[in-house]
Amino acid sequence: MARTKDFDPDAALQTALELFWRRGYEATSMADLVEHLGIGRASLYATFGSKHELYLRALERYERSGLTRIVRELSQPGAALPAVRAVVRRYAAEAADERLRLNGCLITNTAAELAPHDPAAARRVERNWDHLETLLHSALVRAQSQGELPAGREPLALARTLLVLMQGLRVVGKASADPARVRDAAEQALTLLD
Repeated sequence: MARTKDFDPDAALQTALELFWRRGYEATSMADLVEHLGIGRASLYATFGSKHELYLRALERYERSGLTRIVRELSQPGAALPAVRAVVRRYAAEAADERLRLNGCLITNTAAELAPHDPAAARRVERNWDHLETLLHSALVRAQSQGELPAGREPLALARTLLVLMQGLRVVGKASADPARVRDAAEQALTLLD
C-alpha cells in the first residue's frame, strides 16, 4: 500500500515559489527548501524531483497567476487603451512599492539569473514574454479598431515596446529606491499611445 503524503504539495509549491522569488535560484539550497517547506528531503525529491524541477514548477505557477490577472485586466469589454495604460501603471506602481519591489518579478529574475545558461528556464521566460506580448498586441489591435489608437501606429511594435518597458520597470524598481524613476518612465512610455 502506498504511503499518503504528510503535507500539502500545493502549499509546499507556493512556499517554494516565495522562497525562490525572495532569494533566487542559486541562493536557495535544498537545505533551505527542506527547512522552509517543513518536509523531508526524500519527500521533496519524491514529490517535485530535483531543485531545478521544483523551480520550474514554481516559475510556471507564478507565470500562470500573473498571466491570468493580465488576461482579466485586458479583456474587459469597452475601451481597450485605458486597460493597457492601467496594466503598465500597475507594473510601475508595484516596481515602486517598498513592500513589493525588492523581490522584483520572478520571470525577470529568472531571465537575468538562469536564462543565459539554462535552456529550460530560457524557454519558460520566452514563453511568458510571448504570452504577455500577445495579450498587449491583441488589446492594442482592439484599441485601434475602436478608434482609440491612431491608424498609423503599429500595435505589434507598441506591444513589444511595452513588454520591454514593463520588464525593465521590474529590474530598475528592484535596484532603485527612487520610485519616481519607474513612474516617470512608465508615464513617458505611455505617451506613445497618444
